[in-house]
Amino acid sequence: MGRIVTWLTDPSIGDRLLRDEDEDVVDIVHKHWVVYVVPVLLGIAGVGCWALVPFSSVQLGWVPILLGLGLIGWGVFKALQRNIDRFVVTNQRVFRVHGLLNRKEATMPLSRILDISVDKPLQGRMLNYGHFTFESAAQEQGLRDIKFVGRPDERNLTIQRVVTRAGLRGRSPQQVPKESEV
Repeated sequence: MGRIVTWLTDPSIGDRLLRDEDEDVVDIVHKHWVVYVVPVLLGIAGVGCWALVPFSSVQLGWVPILLGLGLIGWGVFKALQRNIDRFVVTNQRVFRVHGLLNRKEATMPLSRILDISVDKPLQGRMLNYGHFTFESAAQEQGLRDIKFVGRPDERNLTIQRVVTRAGLRGRSPQQVPKESEV
């Protein structure tokens, strides 16, 4: 039973790292808590359907039971689906692992990131989440939109810091003139 729970809740980020290339995790981004509102509401609606059983006729008493089970099952599936969706920033790349039954992974090396747009809708500004859009030189890319990122400003700065430290943007430490040369 424990292996099934782990399989449903953990995308095994450590197994996807390039340990031979000294790849280290800088940040693992889980979805913001707001993505769980709809699954919780589905579960509450399912329990509400069960509350209708005493008021149903004997012949149709199974309808609210099955409807409730369906809504709760759908809510659990949606919650697990959102839980498994992880966005990872390493010192060499960014990647996303998602998919409950069929796992999908999209990767972009830091050198391919041309621009990161952060969209913070009004409710996102109030609840501190946003959506990232990655632009790269590639026509088709597997990693473009990352939705419902908590603390988007902090996460954007983290990615910019990692890109800069890798010497891919701005001045690298070798290019900064020494005070004696100025």
